[in-house]
Amino acid sequence: MPNQRPDPSRRPRPAGQPHSRPQARAAARRRAREAAARRRAAVTGAACLGILALVMLVCVFLLFGRRKDATGADTTIQPAAAPAESVAEPTPEPTPAMSEEEQRIAEVMATVSANATKDAPVVTDPATWNERGKALMDRLSSDEFFVSEGIDVTEKEGFPYLIAVNRSASTVTVYTLDEEGRYTVPYMAMVCSAGKEGEDTETPLGFYATPVNYDWRALAGPSYGQYATRIWDVYLFHSVPYYTQHKDDVEYDQFNELGTPASLGCVRLMVNDVKWIYDNCEIGTRVIVYDDPDDPGPMGKPGTIYTDPADETLRGWDPTDPDPENPWDDKYLTGTTIRSQAAWDEWNAAQADGRWADSLTPTDLQGWSTDSSVEGTRG
Repeated sequence: MPNQRPDPSRRPRPAGQPHSRPQARAAARRRAREAAARRRAAVTGAACLGILALVMLVCVFLLFGRRKDATGADTTIQPAAAPAESVAEPTPEPTPAMSEEEQRIAEVMATVSANATKDAPVVTDPATWNERGKALMDRLSSDEFFVSEGIDVTEKEGFPYLIAVNRSASTVTVYTLDEEGRYTVPYMAMVCSAGKEGEDTETPLGFYATPVNYDWRALAGPSYGQYATRIWDVYLFHSVPYYTQHKDDVEYDQFNELGTPASLGCVRLMVNDVKWIYDNCEIGTRVIVYDDPDDPGPMGKPGTIYTDPADETLRGWDPTDPDPENPWDDKYLTGTTIRSQAAWDEWNAAQADGRWADSLTPTDLQGWSTDSSVEGTRG
């Protein structure tokens, strides 16, 4: 290594000798740099804290302030919903109260619609029944045709009822006496099938008195009817026809036609209705057959019951036949008849005192229901 001249400034300092002035200045500069570094750190820390506070403030604003959504519309983020118990429940709309007329109709409908599994009944306001019955009898009594027929709706001693058949509306209405001794008070209404339109099949209009009745009656075809009461000539009240003289062999397709013109001139009824006529209307009871397609009668028109052609167990029976062997539910024994309170009272009394059962035709069954392809339907 080449020889180097010694640097006088680096000469060793004798022990105890103080620093030279250049060294003191270097130490001062070092301390100043350290102080400046500490100040910069403090400033940097304060700046960071300020930035953090600013970020938090922006977040708070975004959470609770207004901002723009993706569509550019201003939206405000709503605060959390109040607890459920503090939210007022909406007041339900009150159910409209029925009028007095609607209530009266509803009370009647509760009984007459229970068995109506095919056609629903049409019921008028019971408060108008008497007025409507009087208006109808006044109209028929002044009709030129019925005057020529000798119509008389005044009391016939020993006969509590008069029967009116509205053939075009398929409704039979039974009347009883008013305070003036005239048959104008509607008592009960039954659904029926009168004759189909045609020269040889229509039920004849007119004023009649019943001449005879039968527990079973052979009809054209041949076919058979239960509880038949003759109206006039070959025309009768009777049940829906049976293929044979057996209670389980009714023409079920024809039963489903009740409520429409379907017969060859007779007036078909459910068994419980035609049996009521058989039991309660003495021979000589007056019958009026008239037309009014727009108004079935003062009480309205009863509904009908459906029989399923595929149900071989039930289809051969009239559902309202009171025979104890009838496989239909007992509820159908009341049928679909629209009854006044007086008629219901009489009905219930007849069940209780045995009158209804006393006139039952003997149970006579063949054990099956004839297929409807067999010719019938002649009554």
